[in-house]
Amino acid sequence: MTATDTTPAPTGVERLLDDIPELAPLDAHNRKLASNVHPHDWINPEPAERYNLVVIGAGTAGLVTAIGAAGLGAKVALVERKLMGGDCLNVGCVPSKALIRAARAAADVRDAREFGVNVPDGVTIDFPKIMERMRRLRADISPHDSAQRFADQGIDVFIGNGVFESDDTVAVGDKKLKFTKAVIATGARAAELTTPGLAEAGYLTNETVFSLTELPKRLGVIGAGPIGCELAQAFARFGSEVYLVESEHSIMTREDPDAAAIVEQHMTERDGIKLLCCGKNLTVRAESDGKHLEVDSHGTHYDVVVDEILVGVGRAPNVEGLGLDKVNVQFDTKRGIEVDDKLRTTNKRIFACGDVASKYKFTHTADALARIVIQNSLFPFKPGARASALTIPWCTYTDPEVAHVGMYAEDAKAAGIETDEFRVDLSGLDRAILDGETEGFIKVLTKKGKDQIVGATIVARHAGEMISEVTLAMVAGVGLGTIANTIHPYPTQAEVIKRAGDAYNRTRLTPFVASLFKKIMAWQR
Repeated sequence: MTATDTTPAPTGVERLLDDIPELAPLDAHNRKLASNVHPHDWINPEPAERYNLVVIGAGTAGLVTAIGAAGLGAKVALVERKLMGGDCLNVGCVPSKALIRAARAAADVRDAREFGVNVPDGVTIDFPKIMERMRRLRADISPHDSAQRFADQGIDVFIGNGVFESDDTVAVGDKKLKFTKAVIATGARAAELTTPGLAEAGYLTNETVFSLTELPKRLGVIGAGPIGCELAQAFARFGSEVYLVESEHSIMTREDPDAAAIVEQHMTERDGIKLLCCGKNLTVRAESDGKHLEVDSHGTHYDVVVDEILVGVGRAPNVEGLGLDKVNVQFDTKRGIEVDDKLRTTNKRIFACGDVASKYKFTHTADALARIVIQNSLFPFKPGARASALTIPWCTYTDPEVAHVGMYAEDAKAAGIETDEFRVDLSGLDRAILDGETEGFIKVLTKKGKDQIVGATIVARHAGEMISEVTLAMVAGVGLGTIANTIHPYPTQAEVIKRAGDAYNRTRLTPFVASLFKKIMAWQR
């Protein structure tokens, strides 16, 4: 600052933007968020003589591990270098679902005439208001993950970089944290692309897109997985002209093809997204009129001009800078930390859980894995909980949503499991017809000739709310027959699950049983 410069010196909170750009814009809501999840004036405590657990990373996996262990009486230290709450609170589930909810409201207004509700022409989308609402709600949720809340639970919270110095020591600055067991829960970050010209042109990820304050008129999205599809649809509904580039043949290639096809139809036909699939030879260049995406799709060369580019091609584990080599913890920069079924690393005193050590990068999975770590790290003489025993559902929050649990048909075939498939479409369901949401289905796989559920996919506007019934059935060891005998309220879209059970019951009526039943009915007459 020069002698004549009257610009105020940045405050402690403002200086955080240098290291944590996700806090932009630094309005009242993000200041509140920062005060909870990365307080600039936080003073790290003096370390205890020894901790039962030192947890590195305060995302979902780390938070659940720390507070669960502390609740059992363990002495716990929790270390976080950026934002407590991790991706879920700050740049993942919470902000994205706030945007998706606003986008659904926009779509409902757009489609209101289908229900006899005549909305006046000239209705506009207030994008800055949408983003302000997201920041406000995120800040309101943040006390649950705050440094002070965990300190109040008797946990020593350290803000800073945690690095392993030896088999029983983690350093955070000049503080040395001795431990009996340690847990790595450092999560993952947006994966990078080496697309020519992309870095020079600049791009957004899920970690920076929520800092936007103006709606891009033209948006290019690279990657049609869950992140890319969710945000592409949301921005299209806000009014952006969206181009979705995918190297594979269709969107959401890891999901059931029939499910992905329904979502793709909604996104392209109703929401106006321009899908460039089978995209090859993708390059980017910045010009005065915008950022050019050049790509070959189905034999045609496209040169698309956009204002912003969003990259949504997956997640990369945070394994760098932890000193893992010093403590013999094996890892891979793509797959993450190597763990066994009990979530122990190659150093048996150190465990790992959450996105840094799992292919299932979901908040609810991180929570479940943290509970396994608590049991196996604090009670080593009890039979160990195992990650392979988990039944993990997931949902992609497009409109309609796609929710899944268990195996797909190809998984069962690869495992040598013969299956039966029961599919029921929403088009025959009264509530779906009344809601105008008939494009969807449930597809349930069972072991051949039995009602034991192997896997299921639901496509519906609220599929994520519906899949838990199937998940519970699988965990409880009950099958489609039990679901068929369970009364479901009428009219609900969840009735489609019961109808899948009814479809199974009809297969029990073999020709012999049907013939015998007819004879009994004739005799009774």
